[in-house]
Amino acid sequence: MPLCGLRWIREAAISDSNDRLIEVLAADLRPVRRLQPPAVRALLWLALVAAVAAALAAFADLAAIWHRLAAVSDMWLAVAGSIATMVTAAFAAFALSLPDRSRQWALLPLPPLALWVGASGLGCVRAYFVPETHAPAPAEMRDCLLFIVGLSVPLAAVLTVMLRRGYSLAPSLTAAMAGLAAAAAAATLLKFFHPFDAAATDLAVHAVAVAVIVVAASGLGGRLLKNSLPAA
Repeated sequence: MPLCGLRWIREAAISDSNDRLIEVLAADLRPVRRLQPPAVRALLWLALVAAVAAALAAFADLAAIWHRLAAVSDMWLAVAGSIATMVTAAFAAFALSLPDRSRQWALLPLPPLALWVGASGLGCVRAYFVPETHAPAPAEMRDCLLFIVGLSVPLAAVLTVMLRRGYSLAPSLTAAMAGLAAAAAAATLLKFFHPFDAAATDLAVHAVAVAVIVVAASGLGGRLLKNSLPAA
């Protein structure tokens, strides 16, 4: 067979193989919905947190909580800091889930986090000089740890599932922001059932619980986000 004939057969075979590959890829195409802006997606998750707060409020002594918050300003600052940390961390997580966003969005929760920690530390100093009527017992501090971790896990799981519709180039950092948002939400809701001011040991327990959630979310959630598909 002439050389030109062999070349024609080879090119025809390659062309046929390419056509079949295109057909297979075209068959796998699926329509996707365009992602909503990070602020909208964050509001959807915050609405879930608000629903959980409403359910827990039914079992809390809201009058006593209001009385304690009204008595000292540092508690207001601590609650404001934890709420702002929750909101900004959730927004940062959704912003980081988009491949065209800078990793500097992870810095957004740092100022409110500093306010939260600073105000809580101020409350510990006040409690040291003004003896409390109810000192935290070890069992109560254990309950604080279990409450924060137990509530953070489902909130972080829901947030991570929502983040999987994005395509984060920094999955571990994105998941860490999700963990911080969930932990801040749980710590805020803990105020419904926290009958005493935070002493240094109690604050340390809260900090450990938040750190555990952030580290676990970064590791486990980061693996889940690595497997997420890009969205349109």
